[in-house]
Amino acid sequence: MAAPTTIRSLAARPLDIPLHTPFGIAGGAQDLARNLLVTVELADGTRGYGEAAPFPAYNGETQAIASAAIEAAASLVEGADVREWRRVAVALRGAIGPIGSAQCAIETAVLDALTRQAHMPLWAFFGGVGTSLETDMTVTTGTAEQAAADARSIAARGIRTIKVKVGSGDLALDLARVQAIAEVAPKSPLILDGNAAFSADGALQLVSQLRERAINVALLEQPVKKGDWAGMQQVAQWAGVPVAADETATDAAAALRIVHERAAHVVNIKLMKCGIAEALDIAAICRAARLGLMIGGNVESILAMTTSACFAAGQGGFQFVDLDTPLFMAENPFTGGMVYESARIDLSGIIAGHGVTPRV
Repeated sequence: MAAPTTIRSLAARPLDIPLHTPFGIAGGAQDLARNLLVTVELADGTRGYGEAAPFPAYNGETQAIASAAIEAAASLVEGADVREWRRVAVALRGAIGPIGSAQCAIETAVLDALTRQAHMPLWAFFGGVGTSLETDMTVTTGTAEQAAADARSIAARGIRTIKVKVGSGDLALDLARVQAIAEVAPKSPLILDGNAAFSADGALQLVSQLRERAINVALLEQPVKKGDWAGMQQVAQWAGVPVAADETATDAAAALRIVHERAAHVVNIKLMKCGIAEALDIAAICRAARLGLMIGGNVESILAMTTSACFAAGQGGFQFVDLDTPLFMAENPFTGGMVYESARIDLSGIIAGHGVTPRV
């Protein structure tokens, strides 16, 4: 007879959630979250849920690619024991390759099942340091006028830190958008996210011209292309503001190279890039090297974002928090999970797993 902790089944189905407005970054925009809901069921009937949130404009992953990877992983996951979740995670990475959204979804579902069965909240599983975080909110790509309107809306929510998508290819437009935001929210710390759209010289020029306008930048995220290590190093050395690696920091090996090459001051850890086990390794490397920690995500619902919030709050020490995409969604097909209170994310009501359950 199978142990109660044996994984009986793994299944995935489309999770398409409309957005209030398109979520645009330098590489493109998304008007619908084309995600996947993954369900793991144990031998005792316990269910765990995970979410894959591929974002083609970010790293080329699509719903179809993630779905195929999850389907290919079924024979590896079914029959495994959730108590051996990390062994399952390593085997998954070898079997499906670097399809981060699929890896994350399966690991999340497995860990959710494990901690639901154990009656343990996921934030406690990750260390129990805290149950709350303060998130920023994003101004996506668009006009200066729209940026100002979005910033006013963010301030009205009580959210202090504003993240701005830059890298339009038009320096004057980027400057105008950031200045418009600074004028309507002068006390808000600004995080600028280039999503790999700049050259090193272009990123340095942007920061320099903002400084001339007395606009301070709290963080400059991923200014240059993923593989442009010299460019990352140049910007980190000369920008005069903290620089974060996102697309560059795909796994633990990349994080170690960031440390060795002094290519960033902060690493944005996204579970959707690499899965949970690998993200824990990245966080450990960053802590050992005294790099700052940031938690972020793709265009994710409350399910994946709650998992990331538990990851960051449970471990503690995350200086930058970018967990806002559920606020862009026109529907919430789930119950439970984290609660937004202005900028504050509250996890204290979660009593087992990540606490998120599909309505249907």
